[in-house]
Amino acid sequence: MDLNNTLLGSLGIEVTELQKGKVVATMPVDERSRQPFGLLHGGASVALAETVASVGAFELVDKENEVVVGLEINANHIRAKRDGVVTALGTVLHQGKTTMVWDIKITDEDDNLVCISRCTIAVIKRKK
Repeated sequence: MDLNNTLLGSLGIEVTELQKGKVVATMPVDERSRQPFGLLHGGASVALAETVASVGAFELVDKENEVVVGLEINANHIRAKRDGVVTALGTVLHQGKTTMVWDIKITDEDDNLVCISRCTIAVIKRKK
């Protein structure tokens, strides 16, 4: 799958660890992810969080017959970030047949909490 022509490629998001029920991804804080005042854009943090939840959820479903989509996401932006890299750690809180709930913590290089998010993922049947 070519991610360069997607939001992940545009924001420089890279998945660095992928396990059943756990995902880690990084995103640079640069001109692609900052808002006009020079801070990490909250929407970029949310995009990172939903990416982590979606990638993780897809690892837990029957890939031949199911796909996953974001159903709901919330985020609390805790600390400003001007440059560097943020890292998202996503863990599954609930894994049901039709929904999953993921907890995502985004931290900076010093392990300071930048954003916390919860994302609900819908599991839907793949159209054949």
